[in-house]
Amino acid sequence: MTHALLKTLHLLAIIVWIGGMSFAHFFLRPALAQLEPPVRLRLMHEVLGRFFAAVTVASLLAVGSGAAMLMALPAGTRMPTSWALMGVLGVIMLMIYLHVRVARYARLTRAVAAADWPAGALALGAIRRWVATNLAIGVASVVMTLLGR
Repeated sequence: MTHALLKTLHLLAIIVWIGGMSFAHFFLRPALAQLEPPVRLRLMHEVLGRFFAAVTVASLLAVGSGAAMLMALPAGTRMPTSWALMGVLGVIMLMIYLHVRVARYARLTRAVAAADWPAGALALGAIRRWVATNLAIGVASVVMTLLGR
């Protein structure tokens, strides 16, 4: 029962994280392109703030549940290579997320507060590139884990 609960938490956390990045990158961002920069940047700042709060929880759940499942393996159990790669990619994703959350989002916050729309556009563009990178890594990790052993 514990393994099923941990696996469920792990998968739900990944769904929130990857699903949110997919939604923002492929649906929200293009739809907002028609808005004027001040409106677009303020709105994206608010949306990202809420999303990053959810990703903080999701990333902690993903790492914690993954680590707990690994620690629960019987002694001497050989972990599949795909699991090891999933862990490495997960750590890379977490590092990218922390960079975006701590450094890039702070730049967007300062630009929006100062009504510096060119700086805000640069900050948002950098966030978009990092999110696209994280999305690609996340999808690759899911595919590799599901297809690999």
